[in-house]
Amino acid sequence: MQKIALLVDSACDLSLEEMKEYNIKLLPLRISYSTGEYKDILEISADEVYSNLDKEVPKTSLPSAEDIEEILNTLEKEEYTHVIAITISSGLSGTHNSIRLLLEDHPKLTSFVFDTKILAMPEGIVALETAKLIKEGRSFEEIIKEIPIIRSKITGYFTLSTLDYLIKGGRIGKVSGMIGQMLNLKPIITVDENGIYYSVCKARGRKQSISKLTDILKEELEKGKCKVWVLHGGALEEAKKFMESLKNLKNIIDLNISQISPALGVHAGPGLLGLAIQQIN
Repeated sequence: MQKIALLVDSACDLSLEEMKEYNIKLLPLRISYSTGEYKDILEISADEVYSNLDKEVPKTSLPSAEDIEEILNTLEKEEYTHVIAITISSGLSGTHNSIRLLLEDHPKLTSFVFDTKILAMPEGIVALETAKLIKEGRSFEEIIKEIPIIRSKITGYFTLSTLDYLIKGGRIGKVSGMIGQMLNLKPIITVDENGIYYSVCKARGRKQSISKLTDILKEELEKGKCKVWVLHGGALEEAKKFMESLKNLKNIIDLNISQISPALGVHAGPGLLGLAIQQIN
């Protein structure tokens, strides 16, 4: 009899309530200030991170080996036989590799570590759909074949109010970032097949960047029905207005708001707006 556990890192943006409902085990990323270190989501909120960015931009790091080991040891004690881990893109974080290596020391657990090559709610959607398959009683072998298919139907895009934090975090070049700031360019960012950030297009100013996001969503909706999440980082009111503007678009079957995790907020800065889109057959 298989007993399957599901692990996610905190970059997935699922709420603690959702993780509890689906029995998803959380591996928190870490946020480090000069005054101390915090576990993402569990010990610090996104709002707290944003409110302190003008004083200090913290550093982020992958879940600690101790946290991962503790969960794996607990799973063995609770007689789990299989583990599925859904992770942030390996092109953006060492989390995937760390979990994979530590699982090698737990041969009693048959494991599958899936690199989503994405982050934020798009990663969370993969985890949620996987959790539903576990809840349905599907076998480990069936589920790991299904996960890449689930992932292939999910996309994510975002734009930023400022490029400062991506520059500081080394996620984009300083020169190109400064030129973009000077020209008030707002790139629409996604990830490529290797899970690395790239710009789909650029817009001049905030209004145009939101319009570009809407156009991208409309193109996706032309392919068929979609579930849509409006993503935001410290921009709830703006996200609500954006969501309101999308309500009457054809083929949206579900529309929600999701705030990005504290750790992701460090690199995005306040004012992120984005979309997570799941194609539904």
